[in-house]
Amino acid sequence: MNRRKKINQLLKAHAKKASAKLAPKSKNKYISKADRLKLAAETAQEPDTSPES
Repeated sequence: MNRRKKINQLLKAHAKKASAKLAPKSKNKYISKADRLKLAAETAQEPDTSPES
């Protein structure tokens, strides 16, 4: 029983690692509130310098 349990445990662990490696990363990198405000301010300033031809 112990030997069978240990082998199953190892097989499950390997399968879990393999599936985690194949799974897409769903979470994006965390951006702090201050950084989000900075980015919003920068993007608000950029449309002012649009090229007109």
